[in-house]
Amino acid sequence: MVLTATRAERLEDGAAGGELAPGALRRGSKRAAALRAALGWLVVIGLWELLGRTLLAGRHLIGTPSGIAVALVENAEVYGRGLLFTMREALAGYLLGNLAAVALALLVVLLPGLERIVLRFALVVYCLPLVALGPLLRLVYGFGDGPQITLAALAVYYLTLVPLLVGLRAVPRSWLDLTASYGRGRWTTLVTVRARAALPYLMAGLQASVPAAFLGALVGEFTGAERGLGVLSILALRSLDTDGLWALMVLSAAVSLLGYGVVSLIARRASPDRPTVLLTPPGSAPRRSALGRWGRAVGGALATTAIVLVAWVVLFEALGLNPYFAKRPWDVWDWLVASADAGEHRAELLEAVAETVAVATPGYFAGLAMGLLLAVAFSLSSRVRRALTPVAVALRCVPIIAIAPLLVAALGRGPFGTAVVVAIMTFFPTLVSCLYGLRQLPGQVSDVFATYATPSPRVLLLGRLPAMAPAFFSAARIAAPTALLAATVAEWLATGTGLGNMMAVDAATSRYTSLWATVVVVTLVSLVAYALVEFVEARVLARVAPEQTRW
Repeated sequence: MVLTATRAERLEDGAAGGELAPGALRRGSKRAAALRAALGWLVVIGLWELLGRTLLAGRHLIGTPSGIAVALVENAEVYGRGLLFTMREALAGYLLGNLAAVALALLVVLLPGLERIVLRFALVVYCLPLVALGPLLRLVYGFGDGPQITLAALAVYYLTLVPLLVGLRAVPRSWLDLTASYGRGRWTTLVTVRARAALPYLMAGLQASVPAAFLGALVGEFTGAERGLGVLSILALRSLDTDGLWALMVLSAAVSLLGYGVVSLIARRASPDRPTVLLTPPGSAPRRSALGRWGRAVGGALATTAIVLVAWVVLFEALGLNPYFAKRPWDVWDWLVASADAGEHRAELLEAVAETVAVATPGYFAGLAMGLLLAVAFSLSSRVRRALTPVAVALRCVPIIAIAPLLVAALGRGPFGTAVVVAIMTFFPTLVSCLYGLRQLPGQVSDVFATYATPSPRVLLLGRLPAMAPAFFSAARIAAPTALLAATVAEWLATGTGLGNMMAVDAATSRYTSLWATVVVVTLVSLVAYALVEFVEARVLARVAPEQTRW
């Protein structure tokens, strides 16, 4: 009571002397920050308007804020209906894709021997180019919402599956030993131990997959839907209605940003504030011989290949797909290997692969670096986080099918323009994963740093970056196939080079065997890139996060 009275007297004395109470200071600081943010956005909008009306006027590259506002007002009813259709498709795909990711993760935890096969099969499905898969789904579903929902689910599930598996491993070894000593099985351990540890990583996947679901629904609408924002975007592109196209992009970004914010709010309330210490010494996991590791890798690759081929044939036969459109594995084999022209076909594909890899590789590393640096900047400065988070989310939420031609037109049809598109597509999952990873510094370790008044940059270097390693590598694995898929989309739409251009030409000229062979090659290249990242990840995490090397 004495302390309380003394504090009250100090506050009264401060108020009498003209000083503001702490609450008033905080309110004044918030108002000032809001005012600065509003002024900053006004400056950005003003510069945007000036640029659109002077240097870029008549080039159909960017819409002006005033033109976008007019388009939104004049077409409010049409845009509103289209937005509702696309939101419904994206939400259904988001829910289905994330439920599939959780189901696959549960299967891996309960049956760890299936992990490699499940992950490889899931990766193969994720690597299928959406722009090539869309027309096939349209043949299966017709003109309903099926293709949009399916593509949204396919764009989502892998973004959640990979970080979720990382989180399910992020538990102290002592906890697993404790549950085992009481005779508890994998299910009890999953519910009582692993689920809580995995929650932050699950939330990272759920956040990163919000704009991906919206993008998947838009891609589905581009393949022949009758309604939705994707259809309206096609009409705006064909009529060179730049303001209308940018208005649709703004709507897409706003809805994705809203969904991202809702998931972020849930994540802040659900995730633990102080992660536990992982007392797992380096090198504690049993190590197989080199022959055993090679045998396991080759056996897993053969098993995955067999499952994919069987699923390919059985699914196409069960759906009754016409072999003229939906080629089978033996058709692709004949085109690539057995036919008289197979050598020419392989040479054509290898040339296209070299062109695509040449732009996907720098875009991949640029996206990873941009996501990592932004995450570090956000962790060091709340002002930077508040100012740039909407921009980062908006960049990822803008439909690539709409923005890729604009970027390529602005930056040129050379490798640089395509690499920028790839970087935009890959940086956002990296940013979200790294932000969650930086928060995984154990509470006890954070207390030690605080006791010694350790500066924030040193805490970042010695504590947060090592704690972030599993999340960063999960993002790097996701970004490997994503970079290749983004490059093919840009080539499909704008550049006229690489694997994407081959698929566009094959689809336009009804060369369906060549199209399916290209899809197979895209998948194989994605698998190789994924395996290279996984190889580096295994060696790094064996040192800094050995709990990630086994169940």
